[in-house]
Amino acid sequence: MHSTQPTLMQECGLTWPKPALTAWPPDAHLALAVLLALPAWLALGLLVGGRMHAPVGWVAWASFALVQPLLEELVFRGILQGQALRLTSPSGQPRRLGPLTLANLLVTLGFVALHLRAQPLAWALAVVVPSLVLGHLRERMGSVWPAVLMHAIYNTGFGLTAWLAQR
Repeated sequence: MHSTQPTLMQECGLTWPKPALTAWPPDAHLALAVLLALPAWLALGLLVGGRMHAPVGWVAWASFALVQPLLEELVFRGILQGQALRLTSPSGQPRRLGPLTLANLLVTLGFVALHLRAQPLAWALAVVVPSLVLGHLRERMGSVWPAVLMHAIYNTGFGLTAWLAQR
């Protein structure tokens, strides 16, 4: 008998995204997630640039731009959101609050809580929208890898904005 239950790898988004990240033209939501970051970085640099902190040294940059996005997305969008989707989809369709899934909202709350450990409340709350975008991409493309890529782009752009604001 053939099982229609997703595997743990599928539940955790450890599959190739559909469409592929290299598809041309790119997924419209993925492209929009990149393009909308540009005015956000500009606004941050102009409004609060002096209070932003850029990573110092190559190890800090590697951690901020590569390691943290990979680990945070594997845990939050992979394991936690994957299991939250399973638990909040009793009929096979995820529960939604408007356009957002309950799983994405719950994981975003956890993501903000993680950032509260090292940041003031306002900076921690600033990750709400990016977190919802990352969760949406994970669900839309059926994979955690678009969220890892976008998180790396977001962190790199934020770090470069902070670095440029200090110049």
